[in-house]
Amino acid sequence: MKWNLPNILTVLRLIAAPGLAVMFLYFTRPYADWFALILFLSAAITDWFDGYLARAWKQETKIGAMLDPIADKAMVVIALMILVGYSAEHWTPWLVLPATVILFREVFVSGLREYLGDTAGTLKVTKLAKWKTTAQMVAIAVLFSQGIFEHNFVMGSFGMSPELIDQALTGQIEDVNNLRWHLEGMFWSGRVGLWLLWIAATLTLITGYDYLRKAMPHLKES
Repeated sequence: MKWNLPNILTVLRLIAAPGLAVMFLYFTRPYADWFALILFLSAAITDWFDGYLARAWKQETKIGAMLDPIADKAMVVIALMILVGYSAEHWTPWLVLPATVILFREVFVSGLREYLGDTAGTLKVTKLAKWKTTAQMVAIAVLFSQGIFEHNFVMGSFGMSPELIDQALTGQIEDVNNLRWHLEGMFWSGRVGLWLLWIAATLTLITGYDYLRKAMPHLKES
């Protein structure tokens, strides 16, 4: 493997993928949410930089072309696993369904590429597929931030106790603006994150169908 900067960034992004789960194993929330969000955003930024630098510096390699989509898929799959897993207490179809669509498509297209072998070059990454990846990463980043707002409110200085509710209704809480900021952050980051995830799932379905259409001539019986 040629260790140029674009390839190093790709490998670091590949290592960062399981690192998302490690954050929740060794840190308590909301610190785990913060660390995972920072790690995810850093990896997403390198996703743009490694491709740009490889083209600008003419350092494109076969190993880089192979690892880049793997790193992207690993980041998305592990992040979705974490989001669904930590929302198990209040599972909602608005989160589970688009996550299922995205995971199914990634497995399906990976299976197509493996089966096609040498002819997998017909399934080249399209511009729409790149937009799909961008939409997935933006949606996941917003949903991670929603976890930060929610956990700070539920487990932080306020606490979801009957006393809190009474104080909020009667205006006895001194830092009402801070309370309102947490509640608004929970609401908007959650809703926007789910909308973006559904957009990403729609793009995922479209690109998955496009790959299947291109692969069909190679799947016909002789």
